[in-house]
Amino acid sequence: MRIAISSESGCGNTTVTKLVSERLGYPMINFTFRQLASEKGVDFWTLSRMAETDHSIDRELDRRQTEMAMAVPDCVLGSRLAIWMLEKADLKVYLRATPETRARRIFKREGGSYEERYAETMDRDKANTRRYMDIYGIDNTKPEAVADILIDTDELSPDEIASMIIEAAEGKTGR
Repeated sequence: MRIAISSESGCGNTTVTKLVSERLGYPMINFTFRQLASEKGVDFWTLSRMAETDHSIDRELDRRQTEMAMAVPDCVLGSRLAIWMLEKADLKVYLRATPETRARRIFKREGGSYEERYAETMDRDKANTRRYMDIYGIDNTKPEAVADILIDTDELSPDEIASMIIEAAEGKTGR
């Protein structure tokens, strides 16, 4: 079974993808902008700015993730566009949280000030939405169009979210 998990930043995608992967014993595929930036020898924010005008960056990232996921029979793919890119996913999950919750989580993870993290998060969301529409014609603000399940993560722990996803996966396989 291939499970695709998407969200905006700060919704818990990486943490939840890892938990689901570990519990099911499936490989985790979570190749990120941060990893691509490291490969290219630039910092995350520099690559993000470059991606605004160089769509080959997003295409490379999304192609590599999809190829990794399709190379194995079972996996958990976590990325901003996983539910759109991994068309052959058996289960597509979208995680949501309020902008305030997301900014608070990012602040806790990365430091700085809450206000800075909130502004960066809102700017990043707008830039991502614009890029995804420009590159692929994907409106990432409407995940309900492709997701099998939507999970509001504001009041849930990563373990609770992972359990919900595993339950949905088991329901699809009849376990």
